[in-house]
Amino acid sequence: MLVKEFLQLLRDPRMRIIVFVMPLVQMLIMAYALTTDVTNVRIAVLDEDRTPTSRELVARFTSSGYFEVYDYVENPDDLTRLLDYGTVLAVIHIPPGFEGEINAGRTSVVQVISDGTDSNTSAIVFGYSNIIIGDYATEMLMEILDNRTGGVVGMGMVEFENRAWYNPNLESKYFFVPGLIGLMLQVVTMLLTSIAIVREKEIGTIEQLMVTPISRTEFILGKTIPFVLIGYMVMTIMLVLAIPVFGIRVVGGFPLLYALTGIFLVGNLGLALVISAVSRTQQQALLTAFFFMMPIVLLSGYIIPLHNMPEEIKVLTLLNPMKWYIDILRGVVMKGASLKALLPAITGQTILAAGFLILAAFNTKKTVG
Repeated sequence: MLVKEFLQLLRDPRMRIIVFVMPLVQMLIMAYALTTDVTNVRIAVLDEDRTPTSRELVARFTSSGYFEVYDYVENPDDLTRLLDYGTVLAVIHIPPGFEGEINAGRTSVVQVISDGTDSNTSAIVFGYSNIIIGDYATEMLMEILDNRTGGVVGMGMVEFENRAWYNPNLESKYFFVPGLIGLMLQVVTMLLTSIAIVREKEIGTIEQLMVTPISRTEFILGKTIPFVLIGYMVMTIMLVLAIPVFGIRVVGGFPLLYALTGIFLVGNLGLALVISAVSRTQQQALLTAFFFMMPIVLLSGYIIPLHNMPEEIKVLTLLNPMKWYIDILRGVVMKGASLKALLPAITGQTILAAGFLILAAFNTKKTVG
């Protein structure tokens, strides 16, 4: 069974390309495309003050590395036009009297307007702007106090410093690239395995398997082990690419990652075998697999944070094997978490894997002796 499955899978050159080449191509494309980092945001500036103070504030934006000035405009209507056409993502409006208000010790308002059609990008733009303007305002306040007290500041200042513990620079590649490995394993193994049994029905070899002396357990193992090995090969190839190209580090170690990946692969393949066993044609099996893959990916926490979902949906995600695997990937790759910390995810994934395999064996009862 094992030899037959490998020969049947790798006999077709196009299938070899789909299994081993396509995951690499998709990783290269999606790892660069899926990013929440916002850099080189094109902005327009309406500076109605035109003083050294206002120009210094604009310089803070451009020197941050997050913004680049596309145009300096003279009329507020020009700002609307640039936003309407999507030429810029944000605009900065500095009102007249900006420097005078600051020198007089009064509050001066700077307006930052974002496009808003992409809520995530707009939130990040506003976050960057708040930091830049806040730092600049603090420096201006210190300078004014220093001038008024003759070099002796008569009040204390509190400096706020934040830090991301496991991803200090908040680079999205450390979040998306490990998740892409889980996504590719989900897609490749589920699609290939979902047609494993129904293919035997279509080509007429299921009768030959029925008269062989193999048991249901041997049949399931013969249909599962080859795809587990294929999954390991795909993951290894993707890691070999991800580590040097994207600088990904497996903090928790490769032995733990590979061991826990095996549980995910077994559970994933068990679900795919259930689909294959109850399907009558390969087309039906593939369509059913695609039907399941969309909610599996969306409810895994890879793209949409689970804490944003309603409580009823959160309960439903407990039946999602990819949800537990994403937790494991983040814990092992980014955090270097211990087995004790990963125990809830390991337990959930193991229960699902066992349940899917039992269900697959039960559904193939009538097709093998």
